[in-house]
Amino acid sequence: MQILVNDERHDVTASDLAALLDELGYDATARIATAVDGSFVAAGRRAAHPLHDGARVEILAPMQGG
Repeated sequence: MQILVNDERHDVTASDLAALLDELGYDATARIATAVDGSFVAAGRRAAHPLHDGARVEILAPMQGG
């Protein structure tokens, strides 16, 4: 299926958000925030959050700066 991840098209086999993160190479312990179609998805709900063709996924990592 085709989805958008941070505004880039990806062909993926993952059927849920947790599987997508694994497919994209994110470590299971990575401290990131995720949203699907504009709605925040908490880390504990990623495995239960299904994806659909055309889904818009945002993956954000915290940054330090000054």
